[in-house]
Amino acid sequence: MKVTGVETCVLTVPTQKPIALEFAHHKLVIAQIATDEGIIGLGYSLAFGGGGAEAIKVYLDTRLAPLVVGQDPLFVERLWERMFRGDRGIKRQGVAAYAISALDIGLWDIAGKAARLPLYKLWGAVTDRVTAYGSGGWPAYGIDDLIGEAQRYAKLGCRYYKMKIHHPDPRENRKRVEAVRRALGDDVRMMVDANQKLDVLGARRQAAMLEDFDLVWFEEPVLADDLAACAEVAQSIRIPVATGENNYTRFEFRDLLERRAARYLMPDVCRANGFSETLKIGHLAAAHQVAVSPHVVHELSLHIVGALSNGFLVEVIDWTPPDLFEGLPPCEDGHFRIPDRPGHGVALARGAIEKYRTG
Repeated sequence: MKVTGVETCVLTVPTQKPIALEFAHHKLVIAQIATDEGIIGLGYSLAFGGGGAEAIKVYLDTRLAPLVVGQDPLFVERLWERMFRGDRGIKRQGVAAYAISALDIGLWDIAGKAARLPLYKLWGAVTDRVTAYGSGGWPAYGIDDLIGEAQRYAKLGCRYYKMKIHHPDPRENRKRVEAVRRALGDDVRMMVDANQKLDVLGARRQAAMLEDFDLVWFEEPVLADDLAACAEVAQSIRIPVATGENNYTRFEFRDLLERRAARYLMPDVCRANGFSETLKIGHLAAAHQVAVSPHVVHELSLHIVGALSNGFLVEVIDWTPPDLFEGLPPCEDGHFRIPDRPGHGVALARGAIEKYRTG
């Protein structure tokens, strides 16, 4: 089998309330990989809030696609190495990592379709049912928006909910957490996410004000680039730390693990150089008895968690319109059943490219 071409585009997808209060749209960088045997692999990267999508597409088209066309797509690891090592002057983070991810996801989709297996079984399944947590709680939400979103996830059976703590006054963050805690009751556990907005002292102070809520984790308390600061926070607060959505390679995650900087790692398959690298990160975390809860794109992340004994939760953000994808599994009783379709099982809905394409 040979790759005969890679077609790419950018989709700009408007969001709905409540997330539209914070982000008017998201963008997807799509890569459709064609082969001479008629199998087409779908890969994509989600540019949250749209940032950098056009640059990702340019890098994918000009630097990476030529390394894949004409090659056997079933040699996924060899092609990943070609892409990862293809530009020694460009660090495989940010734009470059998003672009590699889109192609790697598409190549694995081909591999699964060729083997007639869903990816989690191709990789060696541990489960076909994964627990979900509802995610949102953005600072632009009013209290009613915040509580309404949390309760909608609870009605789907989600027993976990994550909200943002972005206010500069930690007392205001506590008030918002307390309001949601009171509305949800004791059946739903909560997480908080600072999205890198604090320093070490600020994270310590905020954590001290939230300890009594028995939070599952405190996410990205400091800059993702500063692994030492993250470790300092993790070792000085009583809430477990989660991080990783803005780390890109197994080498960064190795440093996080060796520093004991987190109890939960959150690689994003669209940022962390695709399925190939995310699996390596997951197995590395298992050697340190650390759980993995991938960041967003639950429809792809399900396969990662389904193949890892240390997989924990997938993150659900309710933003996807019904005419974007086909094959998305429903959240039932707070869980997803991983689709048994070959590959990753996700397809673009008919007409989605025509409706949402902007580049």
